[in-house]
Amino acid sequence: MSRTSKTMRKTPPAILLIRSIRGKDWSLKSYRYMVLLITFIAYASYHASRKPSSIVKSVLYPDPMKTSEVNPWPVGNVFIKEEFGSFDRNRAKNKGWYPFNGTDGTSKLGEIDVAFLACYSLGMYVAGHLGDTLDLRLFLAAGMIGSGIFVGLFGMGYFWNVHVFWFYLVMQMAAGLFQATGWPSVVAVIGNWFGKRKRGLIMGVWNAHTSVGNISGSLLAAAVLDYGWGWSFIVPGALIASSGILVYLFLPAYPEDIGFGGANASPAKLDLVPHDEEAQIQRGTAVAVEKNSGLKQGSGSRKGVGLFEAFLIPGVIPFALCLFFSKLVAYTFLYWLPFYLSQTEIGGEYVSVKSAGNLSTLFDVGGIFGGILTGYISDKLNARATTAASFMFAAIPSMLLYRTYGNISRTINILLMMIAGLFINGPYALITTAVSADLGTHSSLRGDSRALATVTAIIDGTGSVGAALGPLLTGFISTKGWDAVFIMLMVGAVIAALLLSRLVIVEITEKTHKPIPSSNGQQTLEATGSQPLLSNQR
Repeated sequence: MSRTSKTMRKTPPAILLIRSIRGKDWSLKSYRYMVLLITFIAYASYHASRKPSSIVKSVLYPDPMKTSEVNPWPVGNVFIKEEFGSFDRNRAKNKGWYPFNGTDGTSKLGEIDVAFLACYSLGMYVAGHLGDTLDLRLFLAAGMIGSGIFVGLFGMGYFWNVHVFWFYLVMQMAAGLFQATGWPSVVAVIGNWFGKRKRGLIMGVWNAHTSVGNISGSLLAAAVLDYGWGWSFIVPGALIASSGILVYLFLPAYPEDIGFGGANASPAKLDLVPHDEEAQIQRGTAVAVEKNSGLKQGSGSRKGVGLFEAFLIPGVIPFALCLFFSKLVAYTFLYWLPFYLSQTEIGGEYVSVKSAGNLSTLFDVGGIFGGILTGYISDKLNARATTAASFMFAAIPSMLLYRTYGNISRTINILLMMIAGLFINGPYALITTAVSADLGTHSSLRGDSRALATVTAIIDGTGSVGAALGPLLTGFISTKGWDAVFIMLMVGAVIAALLLSRLVIVEITEKTHKPIPSSNGQQTLEATGSQPLLSNQR
């Protein structure tokens, strides 16, 4: 079978159909916009499907003294005072849902979270290697559809009247395994389509899908909560499954799969194509590019790297360990902030369960700005580690202020929550996107190797262990009081920042020592012979 026919089998069916209808192909720029949009939708749906468990926590384990019956935002107010004595069928006359409504209810809810996140983190390492080995489009689509099935099955426990703990545990574990396919795949696709120039800003904007997914998941889960808490899982589950079908039909995982040269080709192979990216865009068709390049390899013709080789890439281990503690903080807010809001007086009033879920979305609004800001700053400074560490240090006083003054009034709570979201989610977004893509295309790799998904899986998989640990510890520590939980989170932020100290020193050294010309006319660093670990230029 010829190389061309082998590659064309990887072309998404919807693109083949569009080509046949239009009679010509889109430009490279148009395909890039499409890839950004589809991967944005894909991972937003992943995060939307993770939010229901945080929304229904207070339904499964209600405060025995309070209940509510209100309209969700934006139909009703964001802050609504609790009504005492009303009836909510989800709570079965305020008794919650067995087995989560006992004295160990918060612990069981924490175990449900850690079951999901532990399987997610362990599955990440395998999924990353598979993503670099298999067809990314098919792999991602299958993971999304599988995730939708098991998220929906968790919600079916409500309609089937299931009160066995192991059922919910198994559903979360299976969902976690399928969800592990998402992040390595989408980062690898973006890394394949976009070079390092302005990667931090592009990925910072693109990474808003995390917060958009959290927001939409919260709103969807809260909107259908009145019809039974099971719907809060079934609707987001259907969303991610349908998004998986969209990925299968439209997403080209590699530029080569549709006839364009790759963004991260080796220098030797780049000599075969025009260096001016716009020259490729102006050619107009994939066929023209294919005829003028030797890069038409497709998804099935590259060699992936092993986990050990990926670990040895400079910067992978410190960033992975940093993300461990960064995600511990971020995911504790993701899974427990709605519960915290429903159990805390704000301006002398309590908010309802659904209002708490809707209100928690403002944390993710701050996270959107944080991701964009860290990406922009790291591009301007060419200093990923320094930017991430600075934001983690700034997250410490932001959490302290939120815990101390967030209960004074509604306005102050919203403002401090968004500021905390900005500093907490900013470095998390930077490390899981631009940093992972930079390291996955590091110059120490062979030009034809595929390490994007593997490196992303190592970094995010390690981070996800922390993401599992944070909510689990919160389930136990919250029984001692929320001050103890916030102390844990601030300690985690300190450790995350300190783990990047060596890389920060290297970056500062590179900035403060002026480059001097060497004998062969190239630029060298005055005091160190090392090259930037995460330079934006190859």
